[in-house]
Amino acid sequence: MQTPDSLYVFLGPTLSRAEASRRLDATYLPPVAQGDIIRLCKRKPRAIGIVDGYFENVPSVWHKEILHAIHQGVAVFGASSMGALRAAELHPFGMIGVGAVFEAFRDGRLEDDDEVAVIHGPAELGYPSLSEAMVNIRRTLADAAQEGIVPAATARRLEAIAKALPYRERGYGRVFRLAAAEGLPEEELADLRGWLPNGRCDQKQEDALDLLRTMRRWVMDGGRAPEARFHFEHTALWDRALRDGAHPSAGNPLD
Repeated sequence: MQTPDSLYVFLGPTLSRAEASRRLDATYLPPVAQGDIIRLCKRKPRAIGIVDGYFENVPSVWHKEILHAIHQGVAVFGASSMGALRAAELHPFGMIGVGAVFEAFRDGRLEDDDEVAVIHGPAELGYPSLSEAMVNIRRTLADAAQEGIVPAATARRLEAIAKALPYRERGYGRVFRLAAAEGLPEEELADLRGWLPNGRCDQKQEDALDLLRTMRRWVMDGGRAPEARFHFEHTALWDRALRDGAHPSAGNPLD
């Protein structure tokens, strides 16, 4: 069986580290950023799980460094957020995608990166989410329509209102205010408000838990990494990055 020191998971606002640790004995790291996989490979991991990752103000994890890990015989799993995005792009090359969000991107039903983006608080507070992911809103509204809480047409309009918002401003309160201003039936909005505390779905969190279960099964089944199905091209730029390493991302203790 693999030891915790050979399993690594990049995790942030999607799931608390305490909850994750109860599901999988692994080393948990902050959201992945550019260069983190390069440095992590120096530790000879057996498996890497990617849930959350940085973007915008911090360079995102390169596709090539994930391919590098796969080429080195590391099993790389992805789900929920940045992990789902990269897995949808790299599953033909051996990255292992998990969950509904990954499947939606893989199949082309979702295309925009902002579907999984959220704004969150600092690491010392546990990365609290300060906005709602669009994939969570979509799933929640679909469930509400299926359960007859609101008509399907109302759910579709609420979904469109949420999608039109910048990801930093997405939240149910903002969506309700805009919906009321548009004249959506107040009774329907009230029914949804009353259902939301117990009915709300966190699709990203569900997928993160699925990733941890998948990695745990992988370990218990012997932990063999998929064979790399590609030729890894050693360009001058890549060789320099591998030699020098990328600038470490804030808070990632990988050096």
